[in-house]
Amino acid sequence: MARSADPRPLAIALMGPTASGKTALALDWAQRLDGEIVSVDSALVYRGLDIGAAKPSAAEQARVPHHLIDVREPWQPYSAAEFAQDARRALDAIAARGRLPILAGGTGLYFHALLRGLAPMPEADAAVRAQLAEEAGRRGWDALHAELARVDPEAAARVHATDAQRIQRALEVFRLSGRPISQWRREALNAPRLPYRVLKLALAPAERATLHARIERRFDQMLADGFLDEVRRLRALPALAAHPGPLDLPAIRAVGYRQAWEYLDGAGSADEFRARGIYATRQLAKRQLTWLRGQLDLRWFDPLRDAVELERTLGLFAGARLVGRGSAA
Repeated sequence: MARSADPRPLAIALMGPTASGKTALALDWAQRLDGEIVSVDSALVYRGLDIGAAKPSAAEQARVPHHLIDVREPWQPYSAAEFAQDARRALDAIAARGRLPILAGGTGLYFHALLRGLAPMPEADAAVRAQLAEEAGRRGWDALHAELARVDPEAAARVHATDAQRIQRALEVFRLSGRPISQWRREALNAPRLPYRVLKLALAPAERATLHARIERRFDQMLADGFLDEVRRLRALPALAAHPGPLDLPAIRAVGYRQAWEYLDGAGSADEFRARGIYATRQLAKRQLTWLRGQLDLRWFDPLRDAVELERTLGLFAGARLVGRGSAA
């Protein structure tokens, strides 16, 4: 890979399920490669979502420049299309400085929007979203999923009946344009690709039990670090306290935050909240792995078992930068 005559600038994409070790590896590589990190995480874009989103600490962000963290308030919308535009600007600025962009995160839709492009489908419409939220309150999201199955069976087959955010977006697009969101996505296949030579890596423990144990340990550490106090602070923000449906906001629907919000509303015991939070995180990891398996150009590594091969791959792709930094490749 290092001998390629491809003139495009280099970038690295570190993908993987939650709790797979992406953050630590991205920090290590960014320091060794004179790189900067572009977060590809739909929770890290929101200010105030720190502990529960496993946001890099202030010290970690001081060690290596980070981008697309804390770019929205938790009540503000942020679409995949906006992410792709912002991330492209960040990549171009990093490359212009002679540094290496490292994309790190677990939000598949964001990676897809940046690396493969999105069709110019209708933008979010507050009135339509409010109408859909009201209907969901009366009929339930399963009924709206059934409606989606009638108008766009292909999209419904890809979206779980409890995935309110994606059901809402698919129906919103259909009601605004009269065209299924799946049709818009097929058109995106002809969108121009990112003009970078990207090393695409998937990090995931080979054993599912290992990932589950990491998730449980990390959730318990979040609780010990004050996760519930963080959610209490969010609930006290005037814009969220006055919001008619905070659990409909993408920020509050983030894994862990929804369960904490419901617990603070009086749903269940502390032990039940912990169990729900861990279960929801495992389900997120399962969805992330399913998406990753559908990407045909990824190289998979267990970050613990495959450290030597992972280092070799890095050396082949960006060995000149490693040598230039005086690091052993």
